[in-house]
Amino acid sequence: MEILKAEVTIPTNDIHLNGILQVPKNAMGIVIFAHGSGSGRFSERNQFVASVLNEANIATLLFDLLTMEEEAVDDVTREHRFNIQLLSNRLIAATDWILQQDITLKLPIGYFGASTGGGAALSAAAQEQNIIKAVVSRGGRVDLAGSSLTHLTVPTLLIVGGNDEIVIELNQSAMKQMSCITELEIIPGATHLFEEPGTLDEVSQLARDWFFKYFQLV
Repeated sequence: MEILKAEVTIPTNDIHLNGILQVPKNAMGIVIFAHGSGSGRFSERNQFVASVLNEANIATLLFDLLTMEEEAVDDVTREHRFNIQLLSNRLIAATDWILQQDITLKLPIGYFGASTGGGAALSAAAQEQNIIKAVVSRGGRVDLAGSSLTHLTVPTLLIVGGNDEIVIELNQSAMKQMSCITELEIIPGATHLFEEPGTLDEVSQLARDWFFKYFQLV
């Protein structure tokens, strides 16, 4: 399969964020990834999910929500990883950038959020409801989206590991506040990082099918 892969920089305010853009020749849509705390564009788990999406003719953008300097500070203070307003603003900046690129501007857009990135994805989607067509959260702290949950209209798939009991409860509670199309998939035997054999494959296939379904409706 022919895939364009490029290292990119995304401007937002007075900084630039590094990313990896991968666009299959006949892409039907694009998914922007919002990583969890302490992670970035080189996350092996999200790169694996992205590869499955690419094989299904879905383009992907993996990018760093924080600069190297911010990451260094966050490693000590943890002041940025739970700053959902900051993270969702960065995600919206990446969305605006995608809409300005000739190769991606006509593609329907989805968000894939992991851990705290799940909260950022839902928060950003609530602000970009006319643009974002689908959201998938993997082990997401979607509760961190706060009041955005009640305003969200974008079809949302929540995927949680069966052994990640606290996050299951947080996702179930968040669902009660959401009025959009929402499904919760619990992967048996999986913990928060989906490191168990086969569990990340299940996540990837569920995400692929969800995005494919809602991109097809555009």
